[in-house]
Amino acid sequence: MAQPLSMTDVVLEVDDLSVTLPTDDGPVTAVRGVTFQVRRGESLGIVGESGSGKSVTSMAIMGLLPATARVTGSTRVLGQQLLGLDDARISTVRGRNIAMIFQDPLTSLNPVHQVGRQLVEAIQVHNPGAKRHAWTRAAELLEIVGIPDPQQRVHAYPHELSGGMRQRVVIAIAMANDPDVIIADEPTTALDVTVQAQVLNALETARAATGAALVLISHDLGVIAGHVDRVGVMYAGTLVESGTVDEIFYTPSMPYTLGLLGSLPRVDERRQHRLTPILGTPPSLINLPPGCPFAPRCPMAQDVCRDTEPPLRPVGAGTHAAACHFSDQLVGVAPSDLFRPTSIDLDALS
Repeated sequence: MAQPLSMTDVVLEVDDLSVTLPTDDGPVTAVRGVTFQVRRGESLGIVGESGSGKSVTSMAIMGLLPATARVTGSTRVLGQQLLGLDDARISTVRGRNIAMIFQDPLTSLNPVHQVGRQLVEAIQVHNPGAKRHAWTRAAELLEIVGIPDPQQRVHAYPHELSGGMRQRVVIAIAMANDPDVIIADEPTTALDVTVQAQVLNALETARAATGAALVLISHDLGVIAGHVDRVGVMYAGTLVESGTVDEIFYTPSMPYTLGLLGSLPRVDERRQHRLTPILGTPPSLINLPPGCPFAPRCPMAQDVCRDTEPPLRPVGAGTHAAACHFSDQLVGVAPSDLFRPTSIDLDALS
């Protein structure tokens, strides 16, 4: 069972965070009242389908949303409020106290500069007197994240490195100033399974070297299960379930979470097994109708679900919480009991 959060250990606090973005069709409330805390050395996984608000949440925390976005609530790192800081003040926090790893390393790396120079720049932003040792430190960082021949690679350009190596360079940049929190937004999406494992190992090494807390954003439940302590499930811009890995994977209390688990292929299943896809699509966040946003796709939905959106509330003991009117009815329910199964013949795919 997870220990209660001690406020002296909390490094990242997000409280009632909401983000509204203007579009041609009207304002989109991409994040709706998200609240969570992460303590020192802890890892939190945030999962959900595309468009659930995961990345917008991380961008709001980092202060990287466009000026047209309306952001309310609170985001604090080591007790310091980040919302409302101007570029100059938040730049003193980014990299030093909180760092971010983006999905595509090519958006983070400058193609016309050597990767070593970009590491040196990240070091010197917060340590201007470290010029003499910055190149040595750059090579050390590349070695820590598992890049071979780091003394040579510091002089390489991004296009000379593989996708996995580029992502490890970005991880090295994120850990350059020993941040207290690292946010990794889909860091392995474009990589094959083998390279994905290497990048995740590099991320774990970075955490061990810096002692940083981790917020790992992914749509891949397999990645989440093996690399985090707690899980937050997002749907339609808000958290619909949260708890420890065991609570989420073994006793899910929200139909959406159960559906995500049922649609995940497992290597320990028989060659022919049955997946349980969630039918339908996520709702539009423009003029979201009342009630539970998952109700149109939920086999358990009743009138109360379409009228009243359930709050995120405790389920049993521990830290487990779910936003469902009928959480108690999901005890012992398998995905195939709730959703329509689909037969997949893996022999035919091989």
